[in-house]
Amino acid sequence: MEKLLRIWGKFPLWMHMLAARLFRPRFRVAVAALVFDEQGRILLFKHTYRKFAWGIPVGGLEFGEQPEEGVMREFFEESGITIQVERLLFADSSRLFHHVTLIYLCKVVSGGFRPSPEVSEMKYYDVNDLPPMIFDEKDLIRSVHKNVWSKP
Repeated sequence: MEKLLRIWGKFPLWMHMLAARLFRPRFRVAVAALVFDEQGRILLFKHTYRKFAWGIPVGGLEFGEQPEEGVMREFFEESGITIQVERLLFADSSRLFHHVTLIYLCKVVSGGFRPSPEVSEMKYYDVNDLPPMIFDEKDLIRSVHKNVWSKP
């Protein structure tokens, strides 16, 4: 599985878009978790299959799964860490990738990081010193940090 993900990550963007249109005739629902620590740093995953590896934890819902359950499941499967959903921030639709992403503000409850086929590392980053990331995730993180996150 890990090798397939790495190979898929090397394909150009237009092939990802074409595959999304051909094999997903309807919009797919994805969930993403934004997790900040007490200092306001964002938790990012290093994905094994992306050109720009670092990014927010995100994954697809399984059939019949509630979004809150899905974001917690995906986070745990990819990291071994249990999170708690604090609230839904917003939904973002992408015609480019033919999906809707529900973005949640979450917090870590328990567990220690363990690598998975999809995620090799995790790290907290200062929002003003983020690694290279895909698309507009940097803007998303900075906007949520500025407008939503507050120190406990």
